[in-house]
Amino acid sequence: MQEPINGLSVDVEDWFQVGAFETVIDRSDWGTLASRVERNCDEILQLFADAGVRGTFFTLGWVADRHPALIRRIVSHGHEIASHGWDHERVFRLGRTAFAADIARARKTIEDAAGLPVTGYRAPSFSLDARTPWAFEVLAEQGYAYSSSVAPVAHDHYGWREAPRFAFRPVAGQDLVEIPVTTAHFAGRRLAAGGGGFFRVLPYHFSRWAIRQVNRDEGRPAVFYFHPWEIDPGQPRVTGAPLRSRLRHYTRLRAMAGKLDRLLGAFRWGRMDELAAREAGRALASPLALAA
Repeated sequence: MQEPINGLSVDVEDWFQVGAFETVIDRSDWGTLASRVERNCDEILQLFADAGVRGTFFTLGWVADRHPALIRRIVSHGHEIASHGWDHERVFRLGRTAFAADIARARKTIEDAAGLPVTGYRAPSFSLDARTPWAFEVLAEQGYAYSSSVAPVAHDHYGWREAPRFAFRPVAGQDLVEIPVTTAHFAGRRLAAGGGGFFRVLPYHFSRWAIRQVNRDEGRPAVFYFHPWEIDPGQPRVTGAPLRSRLRHYTRLRAMAGKLDRLLGAFRWGRMDELAAREAGRALASPLALAA
């Protein structure tokens, strides 16, 4: 039996917009800092082209507003453009009204740059969790087809441990599908295995094992993500951030591109909108689902 096509995704944000530095780099200073997101995304586009794969670029509206030509290049390569919100503010800090305005603003800006409709969303830092189930209602109201915003693990920065591991419908009576980022099982524990820092820092064989477990043992597609800054060892160093944040951010940046190349060749990959469409038929109503 052929293995599933996994979801390949890039969370498009610049080096100064990450959650690790949100307490030391003010949003009002972003426009004064040297942007590296365009050069990094171009490197990713070449990496994907060499591997013959397509994916989804969950893009900040802030980035699309300043780099519309980049958005058009991503589309021209056959990749999906989706929303990552406006400026990486975590959902639980926004509230329902501000969240609705945030995703509407981001969507319009991204669509204007791409010339295509945006149907997918990923919350910054996977911040759609037990505190913010109302966000699913807002996404459904605005007509999104799918979200990939839940990390069904316990983590010090994010996570919704009780959430389902695979596709589910979070709002009763609505078509919206949530596609959680990948987790694996080991010794009775649920392990984060969907990419990002876990992929960069841990041995390559851990991620290969986890994706194989999901594909072969459970017959489901994996969802993998990373950021453009993760392939950029030449990015500026932020010295004022906590040591733990700096270690998470800068560890093994030089190894990332090579590991990605190996992973892209080891499994089948595709866009998140296509994965969501395939998974919609077996997405169950979640026990967490909200009434319509």
